[in-house]
Amino acid sequence: MHVVIVGCGRVGSTLAKNLIADDHTVSIIDKRAGAFERLGPDFSGRTVLGIGFDRDRLIDAGIERADAVAAVTSGDNSNILVARVARETFGVERVVARIYDPRRAAIYQRLGITTVATALWTVERVQRRIVNDGPAVEWVDPSARVSLVECELGRRWVGRKVSELDRADLKVVAVRRLGESSLPTAALVVQEGDVMYLAVAASLLPTLDQVTAGPPS
Repeated sequence: MHVVIVGCGRVGSTLAKNLIADDHTVSIIDKRAGAFERLGPDFSGRTVLGIGFDRDRLIDAGIERADAVAAVTSGDNSNILVARVARETFGVERVVARIYDPRRAAIYQRLGITTVATALWTVERVQRRIVNDGPAVEWVDPSARVSLVECELGRRWVGRKVSELDRADLKVVAVRRLGESSLPTAALVVQEGDVMYLAVAASLLPTLDQVTAGPPS
């Protein structure tokens, strides 16, 4: 596959070299010529000097034949602009944007732009485990129709089969118990402290708390 990377910092350069090592073709864009030194003398991909959301530079990088685009500069605004141009102008389906502000990440994931946050994302995960404030979206697919949600079930679920959670708009993907995750079996029963990973349709998200609180009477 051909991948266009915007931003040749530590993340972008490492990603580029890893993709090349896996036999993919790569073009990487950066506004600083010195940034390409991170790639080393043996880099076999294409380097493009310029602003990452400039359409001409993206075309120079081969975006018209790209299978994926990764926007990993140090600025949220630039990354989102690159992602939107890639999706909306050039029709690239696999687009990932690096985001520092998790509030923005949530917004753009709802628009179908996959985001990867950095240190703040880790902070948010730790904080959520401290306060245990209900279901939390871990991942959204590029079409924004399906989310992976992590949550603990209400006490009324204890003793019920995990399979009772499954419905047309919700599937149990995995269960973490005592620090270890496993795929659910038909006979698996919910225990107190279990953490569920659920594949949830976007239409169910607003009322998911009601579903996870307890089984229907």
